[in-house]
Amino acid sequence: MAPVHRQSRIGQYYAKWAAFKVEDLFSRKKEPGPRRTIFVNENLPEDYHDARGRVKPEHVYATNQVITSKYTVVTFLPRNLLEQFRRIANVFFLAIAILQFFPKFSTISPGLVILPLIIVLGITALKDGYEDVKRHQSDRRVNNSLVRVLGGGDFVNPNIMQRKSRTFVRGVMRTYGRGMKKVKRTNNDEELAGVTAPAADVVVDEVEYDDDLGGERHHHRLSILPHHADSAEHAHHDRPHWKKRAWEDIAVGDFVKIMDNEPLPADIIICATSEEENVAFVETKSLDGETNLKSRNAVPALSHLRSAHECASSHNAFRLDCDRPDVNMYKLNAAVKVGKETFPADMQTVLLRGTVLRNTGWVIGVVIFTGEDTRIVMNSGGTPSKRSKVERQMNPQVFINLILLAMMATACGIVDSVLEHRDYPKGAPWLFGANRSGDNPSINGLITFFFAMITFQNIVPISLYISIEAVRTCQAAFIYFDNNMVYNGQPTLARSWNLSDDLGQIEYIFSDKTGTLTQNSMVFRQCSIGGKVYSGNKRDDDTDSLEKQNFGADTKSPPPAYISGESRKHLEAEIPLEQLRMSGSSTTADNNNIDAASDSKEEPTMAAPPPKVIHHFSDAELSRDLLSAVHDDLDAAGAAHARILNGFFSVLALCHTVLTNVDPDTGKIEYKAQSPDEAALVQAAADVGFVFRGREKEILYLETPFQNAGGIDGVEGEDSHSGKAGKGAVAVGSGSGKSLAAAAKEGLLERYELLNILEFTSARKRMSVVLRKLDADDGRLFLLSKGADNVIFERLKAGSEELKATTEKYLDDFASQGLRTLTLAYKVVNEDEYNAWSERYHEATVAIEDRDGKIDAISDELERDLRLLGATAIEDRLQDGVPETIEDLKRAGIKVWVATGDKLETAIAIGHSTNLIGRDSNIIVIRGNRSGRAVYDQILQAAQEFFPESGILDDEGNPTSPGEAEAGVLGGGKRPNTLEQQSPYPPGGPLRRMDTGISSIVGSNNGEKPGGFVLVIDGSALEVALSDERHRDLLLRLAMVCEGVICCRVSPLQKALVVRLVKDGLGAMTLAIGDGANDVSMIQAADVGVGISGEEGLQAVNSSDYAIAQFRFLKRLLLVHGHWSYARNGTMILNFFYKNIVCIGVLWWFQIYCAWSSNYVFEYTYLLFWNSFWTIAPVIGIGLFDRFADDHVLMAVPELYWYGREGKWFGMKQFIVYMLDGIIQSAIIFFLILYAYFSTAARSDGWQVSLYEFSTTMAFAAVFAANFYNGLNTSAWTGWVFFAVFIGDLLVVVYTAVYNAISPGWFVTPVWGNNNFLFKSALFWFAVPLTVLLALLPRYLYKSWKFAFDPDDVDVLRYIYKKDPHRDLARELHDEGPLRAMKRPRPSSMVSHGRTESVASLPVRPSMDLRSASRTDMSTGIRSMHRGFDFSTEENGVAMQRMQTNLSERRQSSRNLATVQESGPSRRTGLRHVLSVPRHFMRKKGSNIKEADQ
Repeated sequence: MAPVHRQSRIGQYYAKWAAFKVEDLFSRKKEPGPRRTIFVNENLPEDYHDARGRVKPEHVYATNQVITSKYTVVTFLPRNLLEQFRRIANVFFLAIAILQFFPKFSTISPGLVILPLIIVLGITALKDGYEDVKRHQSDRRVNNSLVRVLGGGDFVNPNIMQRKSRTFVRGVMRTYGRGMKKVKRTNNDEELAGVTAPAADVVVDEVEYDDDLGGERHHHRLSILPHHADSAEHAHHDRPHWKKRAWEDIAVGDFVKIMDNEPLPADIIICATSEEENVAFVETKSLDGETNLKSRNAVPALSHLRSAHECASSHNAFRLDCDRPDVNMYKLNAAVKVGKETFPADMQTVLLRGTVLRNTGWVIGVVIFTGEDTRIVMNSGGTPSKRSKVERQMNPQVFINLILLAMMATACGIVDSVLEHRDYPKGAPWLFGANRSGDNPSINGLITFFFAMITFQNIVPISLYISIEAVRTCQAAFIYFDNNMVYNGQPTLARSWNLSDDLGQIEYIFSDKTGTLTQNSMVFRQCSIGGKVYSGNKRDDDTDSLEKQNFGADTKSPPPAYISGESRKHLEAEIPLEQLRMSGSSTTADNNNIDAASDSKEEPTMAAPPPKVIHHFSDAELSRDLLSAVHDDLDAAGAAHARILNGFFSVLALCHTVLTNVDPDTGKIEYKAQSPDEAALVQAAADVGFVFRGREKEILYLETPFQNAGGIDGVEGEDSHSGKAGKGAVAVGSGSGKSLAAAAKEGLLERYELLNILEFTSARKRMSVVLRKLDADDGRLFLLSKGADNVIFERLKAGSEELKATTEKYLDDFASQGLRTLTLAYKVVNEDEYNAWSERYHEATVAIEDRDGKIDAISDELERDLRLLGATAIEDRLQDGVPETIEDLKRAGIKVWVATGDKLETAIAIGHSTNLIGRDSNIIVIRGNRSGRAVYDQILQAAQEFFPESGILDDEGNPTSPGEAEAGVLGGGKRPNTLEQQSPYPPGGPLRRMDTGISSIVGSNNGEKPGGFVLVIDGSALEVALSDERHRDLLLRLAMVCEGVICCRVSPLQKALVVRLVKDGLGAMTLAIGDGANDVSMIQAADVGVGISGEEGLQAVNSSDYAIAQFRFLKRLLLVHGHWSYARNGTMILNFFYKNIVCIGVLWWFQIYCAWSSNYVFEYTYLLFWNSFWTIAPVIGIGLFDRFADDHVLMAVPELYWYGREGKWFGMKQFIVYMLDGIIQSAIIFFLILYAYFSTAARSDGWQVSLYEFSTTMAFAAVFAANFYNGLNTSAWTGWVFFAVFIGDLLVVVYTAVYNAISPGWFVTPVWGNNNFLFKSALFWFAVPLTVLLALLPRYLYKSWKFAFDPDDVDVLRYIYKKDPHRDLARELHDEGPLRAMKRPRPSSMVSHGRTESVASLPVRPSMDLRSASRTDMSTGIRSMHRGFDFSTEENGVAMQRMQTNLSERRQSSRNLATVQESGPSRRTGLRHVLSVPRHFMRKKGSNIKEADQ
């Protein structure tokens, strides 16, 4: 076991310095204020003021202005300079510049010396400023969005707000003590002191009134009266009204009016809504990622505040006592005090900022939290100052160079002082007068030290940072102009230009689900009915998209394929169906409110409404089966199947809480459902002809293909009554003037009485309704159920094993495709049985103790002996290319974690559909609950049971220390170069088949499945697991040995904490991607944040480093642009250090021959232009144009990404190699040329050569060697690379020829006339090519040997592509071809050493069950197969409570009345379970049906 690594003290200090965050100095997180009391229509109490009459700071509330930018006018300069001076090199450049301001050390003008540093700082500051200006512009768009705020009349808001930032100068002005204005009350002239936001902030030319001139309010009318400048309108201007105001001007205590489809500007408490019983419905996917709508209700004590007049009335004074601002998005304790009475309020009565009002005409509320105090903002952090990993790695390298510089300068100073002390007593002429205080052998050593610092300063080149900024800017432009990452005209945008190389080193990706991986759209794809699967007609995905399929006002719903003739004629006139992913409202629409909502859609604050239906289910085989049923063309087996078909779609059309609304203008029916799943199911039933027409109180109306045929009424064949089938659909409702009841009387619709709703909960995993068939002879009762397969199967009546087995098989197929499944069943309920059960159910609903438990137990009694009908499969539609992208990212060795606010079943279903969870994966579920096992014990048990040899636990089952775990879990040997060098088996040895007798559960080849483990953990478990170091360490180690991790039911803050867990705990490079406000904190916490501009707004994009339009673009962004940028920048920086060490090396070797005086061997201009002209172009060419592989190769072979992920292109090892190369080459250049020139006379006249004669030759050789070396390290030689390599060589030749020819008449140069000796010397023409070749020979030989005898994957692919450009690399990697050896395992940091990949190969233990190869719930210990069950709906919501209350009141009023009038022949019970097709058909084939049923 490897010893625990301990960091040295110097390392600890460096780590602290490296971890220093500049933003902490400028954007300290504001501590939440105390509990607050909000005063509405009454004065603030006296104790809220200080001695000077000002409101105390603790009662001054945060402005609603939300700013995501980093800088302000005041903080820009100091903060940006601090960020830039985190670079050690910038500190060094500043010190050298200051040193040369002293005349003693001045080389050229001090202004010119500091100019390069100013340019570097200025360019970086301009880039940072431009990025932040874009953030400011985004902030302004959000902050200046408009909302209706109460104004006029005598209303004033006494609550005091902080001053908002007008010029983005935050934290400078005083935050309290604003001026007051006096407003009189209307009743007793009492004055209210208070302020509201200035009306001049946003000039709006219209106000809205929702009452008449006399002040009498209208509950159901909203009249919008534009405000004109005429005198008549001015007479009413002081009336209470709603005026548009910017979001940033909203104050705590303001009344606001939110219209349908508008986003919430702040956290508000609901006073009244347009809906019955003051219910409002909101879309919260930008907060928690859930697609189903949430219902909220108004505070009963405030429900009378339904107009501006009532809100502004001083008679309606009240106070709101609220908790202090908190990050918990699911809890709020508040109270409303009206007079002496107090009414409770909680999160159920609050609408949070970030949500969108849906399917609700309007909501009036009072603002309780604004800006930084809102839940969504508190869950997001401040904008961080991110630095790339390459830049962080450069700091130690620059530090090494600085140490080398200090050693060189110290050596020069010491040796120079020693030599002067030796030679001065001997009367050395060059030391004449060296006996003064400022000039003596002792002090001259110190002066030489500083001169040497200036001489060798290019060892840390300032031009490197200019080059990096320029190259990264161009790389951002390359990303922007990449047409392969453009969607609907929207390109990929690099918002942070300095992180491009980080894209090539990502190890972990954290992704949101809703809107990022999915399209927020549910589509009914397949179904299994009576053991027969209907997969739907083959579809073209293009026709399903929102772009291609636009259902306008004239679009008709496609009629079922089986209806023809007169029936089709009727159906073509029917109301087309549209799906709204919304929550229910009353069936009688308020026309005025609808108009008002439609008018408000023109406002800039309007959120996009939910998408209309984009897919209709159709299946040719299903159409034929239903057509046969309608036309009585069936044999005995067909008759039985026809009854199941009828029952299946009747359950879909009736077992739900969906409401309908008929548009009075278009006559269309709109389905309004809280659950998108329910909307898809009801829509699918309508697509095949079972159209849910609506409900009137407890009566449900259904249109079926079997008009007047008995619906789902089970009838025996001999008792059937004749009736004409297939009359067709008739439009009813406002569109035709015919009511639902009238249509039912005419036999056009079937009626069902809703008796009970046994609602869905996460514990029950099912929903049932009890219905009575009206307009029938016997009024039979039915229980219709839908739910999870395991829950329904265990409640089935005996005798349906064959159908159950077949349905299970299809469920497995559905789940493997990532579809969300539901199982449907029914039973006929005996009247007497129901009456007795109803009494018990009523008693349970009114129980004082354990009411929920008793209701569940009584409900379970009725939900027994069910008859299986089939199963449905719904697709939560993914964004284009998501599964393929995730698969390729996994092939690239990147771990993908999903963090979502959705529930566990939804998260698992998405994991399957996105390839995050494989077909053979094993799921470990960690739950946080009070009744189950403790979270720590669950994690411990999972590690012990599934990863016994991973090193997480010792032999006694106790967690090992972090150091030991790192050696056991993260350790590993050298990476094998090819697949043939690896063991063919996963860690832990070959898999072994075990005969357990349960092969039918896990499949016949279970022992051969490689499997893998995926960890699923919910938010409550995460809260515990992230609470202390002990939990965090164990969770992280377990997560690392899993193939993937899914975090469900997590808050925005928890998403960020999970990112930091991996980022800080492993030091891994992380990327977070999301599209909503709930993803902002996660995006900011990751090394790289990517925002998707989707339906949830631009919050994520505004806070991101890169903005993309589709998740699939992430593959190209990482594998191509990221990999290219990292390889280019890393190679460029290494070559930059190399070329400078060549120059500095030549200067250093000269010190041996100049008495260590730190003099230059070159003429100074050659040194001055070294990084400006001679050698800058090749490294820039590498940074811009080099590519070690083409983009299509990188996309086809994601495995190549490991070069970047494991830092192969840049690091300390590569740095040392390049530095040694530079030192060796500088020695070859200097000594070979020096001894060549001094061995024999270089001149024909016999005179000794001058310094600049041979040093210019050295300069030529150094420039040529450095440029050619850079070219040698370039992978792709394009025209631009040729230009870059040779332009510097040409410039130095031309410059030398011209500079040496300048006569003293122009200006004096030390090299005038040097051309006569330099270019005429044979040594020049011989020494330059020879030294260049000898300098490059080691690198050339190494690269040749490596390519020929030890090629890596890049070499192989480059050679293959060179020889055969059209070769299909992607196919060969999957097939058994020669390139298959290139597929690499996960890096050592991601391989779960010592664990078995398949549960089948684990040692047999008493607790072991091979079903764990599917799913193990560590909280309960239950193991089960996952068959895709998922159903999204709001549990215990206000809408459901309202429906249950109505049903309860009806039961209470009719308990002593007879429920059914007995008429006709006595009922028979033999075949009551039968779901029938039309009665005339049943009469004709009665005997056959009996036989089929038996």
